[in-house]
Amino acid sequence: MEIPDELRCLFSSEIEAEDGSHTLTVPSQEIVEGDIQPDTAYRVAILKQPSPADSTAQETESTTTRDEKTHDRQSSNSEAPVEKGDRQTVEIEGVGEKGDGIARVDNGYVIIVPDTEKRDRVTVEINNVTPTVAFAEVVERKAYYE
Repeated sequence: MEIPDELRCLFSSEIEAEDGSHTLTVPSQEIVEGDIQPDTAYRVAILKQPSPADSTAQETESTTTRDEKTHDRQSSNSEAPVEKGDRQTVEIEGVGEKGDGIARVDNGYVIIVPDTEKRDRVTVEINNVTPTVAFAEVVERKAYYE
């Protein structure tokens, strides 16, 4: 599972039903000592608590997936989901320490795009690829709702 850089906290909690509404309780420790603030909107991911049967099935699936990835790596010689010269339309999700835009594609793979700002929608051409990050240049700027 890919874990995004924007992850603020990770905890277990039960969902409680009351009067047609559901509530998820955030531990106070996450607010007092963590990186989240009250009265702020956050994106939440809900993961099912695995049962013993799920764990066995997941282990089998993980082994199969690892084997497939190893085979794919050996045949393509690259883990990157993009190749030099590819063009993709992406949304800039954030800006890095050096001021370059950051877009994510295919399971969180990072593309660094200079001269962009958060929320820009751009078509980029990939000009350098590594297993963990690609670098691209803007070839077209798109209207946000295009």
